[in-house]
Amino acid sequence: MIRLNLVLLAAVIASAFYLVHTQYESRRLYAALDRSQAQSRKLDSEHEQLQVQKRAQATPARVQLIAARQLQMRPVTPGITQYVTGGQLQPAPAAVEPGRRP
Repeated sequence: MIRLNLVLLAAVIASAFYLVHTQYESRRLYAALDRSQAQSRKLDSEHEQLQVQKRAQATPARVQLIAARQLQMRPVTPGITQYVTGGQLQPAPAAVEPGRRP
């Protein structure tokens, strides 16, 4: 009878240690999950801010201003347009579909 009591006591103690370990691990994993979700929210917010900045940088008025100031570009006018004329263009040979004769 004493052996049975000792075996049952050892089983209860082992079960208690396992329960404590499982609770500790659960809390640790929950804290890690919470940190990951907070980081995800932060990265999403930063991504949205970067998207807004990207849209602000690519407005047509800003692009035109940079092209005029930094690249010394100017709008196209007929007075500065050069037209290139080429010789006679030969039409491309008609493509023949497989299975059909020309």
